[in-house]
Amino acid sequence: MPTGLITAGVLTRRLGPEGYGLFTLASVLVAWLEWTLTSLFERTTIKFAREVEDWPSFCTAIAQLHLGLGCLMGLLLAALAAPLGAAFHEPSLAGYLQLYALDIPIFCLAYAQRQLLIGRGEFRERAIASASRWTARFLLITLLLLNGFSIYGAIWGTIGASLIELGVGRQFIQPAIFARSTFPIRKLFDYAVPLFLFAAILRCYDKLDLIMLKLLDGSAAQMGIYSAAQNLAFVPSLFAMSFSPLLLSVLSQTLREENWPKAQHIERNALRLTVILLPFVALAAGSANAIVGLVYGAEFLPAATLLALLLLGALALVSISIATAILTAIGRPKLTLWAVSPLLPVSLVGYGLVIPHWGSVGAALVSVATATLGAALSLGLVYHQCRVLPPLGTGLRALGISAVLYAVASQWIAPDSMFIFKFCLLGGMTPLGFLLLGECDRRELQSLRAWILSTLGRINQRSS
Repeated sequence: MPTGLITAGVLTRRLGPEGYGLFTLASVLVAWLEWTLTSLFERTTIKFAREVEDWPSFCTAIAQLHLGLGCLMGLLLAALAAPLGAAFHEPSLAGYLQLYALDIPIFCLAYAQRQLLIGRGEFRERAIASASRWTARFLLITLLLLNGFSIYGAIWGTIGASLIELGVGRQFIQPAIFARSTFPIRKLFDYAVPLFLFAAILRCYDKLDLIMLKLLDGSAAQMGIYSAAQNLAFVPSLFAMSFSPLLLSVLSQTLREENWPKAQHIERNALRLTVILLPFVALAAGSANAIVGLVYGAEFLPAATLLALLLLGALALVSISIATAILTAIGRPKLTLWAVSPLLPVSLVGYGLVIPHWGSVGAALVSVATATLGAALSLGLVYHQCRVLPPLGTGLRALGISAVLYAVASQWIAPDSMFIFKFCLLGGMTPLGFLLLGECDRRELQSLRAWILSTLGRINQRSS
């Protein structure tokens, strides 16, 4: 997460609003293709990885599917780059997309390795591969921009980061890309189709506000401002991208062992976690002006209002991600489609009505409203299937803490040199507030105490 924010700061300062807007538009289009392709088999791969007997053949099938689809999509994007540039009234976009097309097959294969690692419970290895990508992306993009390579340099840096993640991932898992697989692909598709449609809808929805803003009301500079806010609001989604696959893997294994009480406990705590995140979102929303100024500079301060709104929508998307992971784990993949199916038509109508009058603020408001609708539907489906909801007490505590944090953060104006101290101080008070308000039961307090003692013991050992 820190490297992503620092990279965004470097990009905005080196490219300016217009250049950053063009880079973001190209990145959004490519990222939508990449994430849609990888989402086709993501949850299916994680679930099947716990059950298959012929593991090498399964790995080969997953790797070949991702690489093949990535190559086809890369060729298609390169062919359509010029028409897309004309459609967005940005002729220079064509060259950026043609270069970016090289990243698609590399990214897809690297992500396939990531899915296989999660499916086998190798979470540490998956984290190392993912961290290598973000670190390499920051270093390569910064180096190339400082040497005057502009937008093309940022794209080459992204491609290089995908190659590094691919290489690091292959240190932990080596699917035979060119071997013959005996795994029945039809079995994979039978389960994957509803999950693919679910993921495709979410990916279309994810950046639809930015694209509609460009088509209806936006210049490249406006897109740069809006995308700057989007990039900061993406932080909760990074948590969901990391947590939901782990939840799916652990919950699937628990259900396979028929440990029903433990499974329900996991489901309830996962939903509880989405509520506990609310105060942190409130803190960031109250500090929006300071965050935007620190990361992007004064030129991007109009993004602060958008950031405060988009953070709420991002939290709703976290709820959707966690709730649908639960539905997938319990063997109800078709219900994930029901949870998100209204998002596209409702948001399209909303953007069409609101953006011409309210501009970027209207786009953000529609995004928040539709994401909240999807979260409500997802939680309702989980309750219908599992009879679990986020605890009411946790929700009331979270609302109270959020109100206090937002008020303090928005009124406490600290210089840039003190902002990080202020943010960490208020953020550190959040778990303390939950503890003082009685959020944790006796067993959780005992676990927390044991973890603290264990951590202190390790620190003492290292210091001695």
